[in-house]
Amino acid sequence: MAEKKKEKEFGVKDLPGVGAATAEKLKEAGYDSLLSVAVATPREIVQASGVGETVARKIINTARDKMEMGFESGDELLKKRENIERISTGSKAVDALLGGGVETNTITEMYGAFGSGKSAIAHVLAVNSILPREQGGINGMTIWIDTESTCRPERIKQIAETRGLNAEDVLKNIKIGRAFNSDHQMLMVDKIEEMIKNGNNIKLVIVDSLMNHFRSEFSGRGMLADRQQKLNKHIHDLSRLANSYGIAIYITNQVMAKPDVFFGDPTEAVGGHIVAHGTGIRIYLRRGKKGTRVAKVMDSPCMPEAECVFQITEKGIEDVE
Repeated sequence: MAEKKKEKEFGVKDLPGVGAATAEKLKEAGYDSLLSVAVATPREIVQASGVGETVARKIINTARDKMEMGFESGDELLKKRENIERISTGSKAVDALLGGGVETNTITEMYGAFGSGKSAIAHVLAVNSILPREQGGINGMTIWIDTESTCRPERIKQIAETRGLNAEDVLKNIKIGRAFNSDHQMLMVDKIEEMIKNGNNIKLVIVDSLMNHFRSEFSGRGMLADRQQKLNKHIHDLSRLANSYGIAIYITNQVMAKPDVFFGDPTEAVGGHIVAHGTGIRIYLRRGKKGTRVAKVMDSPCMPEAECVFQITEKGIEDVE
């Protein structure tokens, strides 16, 4: 019993090569738990603490050993997957397309032209996330990183009231941050982790949109490599946040025209392969007939390629009758 108790109390300060001063530096940089150290790279630990690369690797490896971050069997992974939660979009058709809704521990990307419904879905998810699980929510707070000034509290209020919810309570559970550049956008992700550690029950993070600042700040082929490297880190930070704390990450993305396409839809998501490989589920949105919208699965680990139709109403988004 004494050994088990001692094992539970093992912390960052007990890692080899981490003294009181180093532990304080790591804490200030956000590495205040074994998990945060275990998923870090040696370079990140070196930059945060000032230790050498060899010591940094030893610190990380010990943290991974203590966290038992090795292989696991398929049935163990399946049991973990059973704990995945999902937020309803309000449309049964779109929920079915997503395998039950926007899921936790995953980055879900929806991209499309302006007016295709990306932000409309974000507003609905922000409302639904605070609902109890039996009503299609995950009983948690929402963080909205707004890069395009698209978040509208009056729209959130309208959706809440049409669903019989207390709009004031809903709005209090949604924290909105306006990101003014890509650095600020990335900093906000770090702030989310701090908020969680301070006891905030954050279960949904919305980034609307992902590429707005990256696209405007890094223009031309000469800056493409720098942009993609920075974007890659941002995607990985979001992914780590999702997996470490069981959070649903919903990102919207812009599109660009492909002039070499003569048949079919000449649009594709911006961000290149970095975004394509970094997200878990990709949905393409476009306008349909008679004011409807069409959602199509472009990439998913387990859902087949399919599409459905939905409509935007005062309640949020709903199925087309």
